[in-house]
Amino acid sequence: MFKVEVLEVLRKAWPMLLVFTVIMSSIRLAYLKTNRMKFVFHKEFFTLLFMLYVLVLFYVVTAQDPVSYSISSYNLIPFREMLRYNFGTKLFFKNIVGNLLIFIPFGLFVSYYLKAKRLSLTFILSLISSLTIEFAQRLIVGRVFDVDDIMLNVMGAIIGYFIYIIIDTIGNHMPKIFKKPWFINLLIIIILILGFMYIFDFDIKMIEGFV
Repeated sequence: MFKVEVLEVLRKAWPMLLVFTVIMSSIRLAYLKTNRMKFVFHKEFFTLLFMLYVLVLFYVVTAQDPVSYSISSYNLIPFREMLRYNFGTKLFFKNIVGNLLIFIPFGLFVSYYLKAKRLSLTFILSLISSLTIEFAQRLIVGRVFDVDDIMLNVMGAIIGYFIYIIIDTIGNHMPKIFKKPWFINLLIIIILILGFMYIFDFDIKMIEGFV
């Protein structure tokens, strides 16, 4: 289900993402060249990836939902909406798991860029962002203002924070060779290829079909 949702978003948003990537990458490369700054692939990649994530997040949270599953225009009672969905159903994954997963990258990216060692900073920023999203959805898109969505978003960001802490802790105990820029760049490229193959269902048989 997760793969289907990702493919659907990419299918609709790819023109925006492509234009943004080309424009911002061109400007950034020109800036580095003009100011004679060193190009570090993994740092530039993470910066671009975070901006693309924000664009996708904006697209997802402002997309029109033809069906409303709420009983009122707002929900200020914690866990009220969460308990309405049966575990394992499509609505459960869309409204509960989806709101949790969509903010995990937020917590990871924010913690990485701010080198956050305390959870409070990631918590506050995710709370501000989620509140802004809920108000925007209510005022502009016409969706429900739901405190449960905010709770799930913040929980997702907290998970992202702990993922960053785990990665940072492991990285600090790795041999120096694994901290080299070329190794990090190679690792990112490998992850990108594997992720691309997973999302678009590339396998050995498909590759053989093109040969």
